[in-house]
Amino acid sequence: MSRLFSVVVFSFCIASSQVKTGADLLFEKHFHLVEGKRVGLVTNHSAVLSNGKHLADTLFEHPKTKLIVLFGPEHGIRGDAPDGKSIQHGTDARTGLRVYSLYGKINKPTLEMLEDVDVLLFDIQDVGARFYTFESTMSLAMEAAAENGIPYVVLDRPNPIRGTWAEGFVLTDSQRSFVGLHPIPIAHGLTIGELAILYNQEKWLKNGVQANLHVVKMEGWSREMWFDGTELQWVKPSPNMATLKTAIVYPGTCLIEGTNLSEGRGTERPFEYLGAPYVNGKEWAKTLNSFKLPGVTFEPIHFTPRDIANVTANPKHKGQDCEGVFVNVWDREKYEPVRTAVYLLWSAKKLFPRNLQWRNALERLAGTPKLRQSVEAGVEPAQIVESWKEELERFTAIRKKYLLY
Repeated sequence: MSRLFSVVVFSFCIASSQVKTGADLLFEKHFHLVEGKRVGLVTNHSAVLSNGKHLADTLFEHPKTKLIVLFGPEHGIRGDAPDGKSIQHGTDARTGLRVYSLYGKINKPTLEMLEDVDVLLFDIQDVGARFYTFESTMSLAMEAAAENGIPYVVLDRPNPIRGTWAEGFVLTDSQRSFVGLHPIPIAHGLTIGELAILYNQEKWLKNGVQANLHVVKMEGWSREMWFDGTELQWVKPSPNMATLKTAIVYPGTCLIEGTNLSEGRGTERPFEYLGAPYVNGKEWAKTLNSFKLPGVTFEPIHFTPRDIANVTANPKHKGQDCEGVFVNVWDREKYEPVRTAVYLLWSAKKLFPRNLQWRNALERLAGTPKLRQSVEAGVEPAQIVESWKEELERFTAIRKKYLLY
C-alpha cells in the first residue's frame, strides 16, 4: 500500500447497530493523528459527535491538541448562510478562532491560511451527489495539504442514499467547475472518505500531486444502509437538504436548477416540488405517470416560493403561484433519481416548449452538454439514459478499487 494513503482499520465490533463516525473514532482510537499537533479543521455544523457536541468545540477544548484555525464551505462554518451566498472570512463566535471561507473568491486554502498547521482535518456530511459543493471543498483542501506537505485526515461519514448506487453522466473535462471537479457520475455511491482516496490515488489533484492521506473509517456502516438505518441524527448538511427524502431525489431534481423551472427552493419541500407559473401541473403529472418510472409517482401541486431566513433568498418565481408536480418516491430501493430527471426535463420541454428555458448551469450540473442537446433534438428519454451506460461502467470498474466497506 502506498505511503501516501493509509486507512485506519480495526476489527473492533460494536454490540449496537449504531454507526460510529470517523469523528467519534478519532477520539476513541485514533487520537494520535492530532495529539500534540496544531490542527486546521475544514467543517460545518454537520460535524456532530454522538454526544451531540460539535467536533470543533470538542477539539478546541481538548487539552492534548490545539485547534488553531477553521475553514468553512458553502453555507458557512455553522451552516446558516443561504444557498449560493458568498461568505466572508471571519471569527467563529463559539471558539473565537479565525475562520477562512472556502466559498466565494477563494475555494482552496492558501499557504498563508495554513501557516503553523501541522495536520488538516476534514469532517462534513456529504449527500452522495457529484455537484454537492462539499465534495469539491474536500478535494481542494486535500490538494492544498498535498502542495504544502501537510497530512490530511478525512473523518468518514455515511453516504445517506447508500453506497451501492451509481448513476448518470460522468463529468467531462470541459465542464469542470466548483460543482464538479473530477470524472465521476452524478450519483457515485461512495462515502466522502472513499472519494478522497479515489481522487488521491488516481492522481486527479492538480498537477498529479498526492496527499499524505489518512481516512478514519466508520464502524457499523454497510453499503446497503440508508441514513435512517444508521441511528445517527439527521443534521441538515445544507439549508435546503431538509430530510433524507430530499437527499434521495436531489441527484436528479437538482438538474432542474439548470432551467427556469423552480426546483422547490423557498418551499417546505425543496427538490421534491417542481414547477413554474407557466406549468399545467395536471398535464405534467399525467404525462410523467404514463412512463411508469420505478418507485415514484407524480402529483399535481400548487406552491408559492418565498424567502426563508437562513435557508433561501430570492428563489425562482418568488411570490408567484406555481403549478407543478410533487415527486413522490414510494419505493426508494427501486427509484432512479437521475433517470427520473431525464424524463422530467424531456416532458417539460415537450409540454411547455415556448416557456421552458435552459440555463448554463444545466451543462455544469449534468457534467456534459449531451443532456441539453439530446432533449433539444427530441431524443427519446430512454436513449438518453442508455447513452451514459458505457462511461458509467468504466467508472464503476475504477470505483471498485477504493471501496472501504
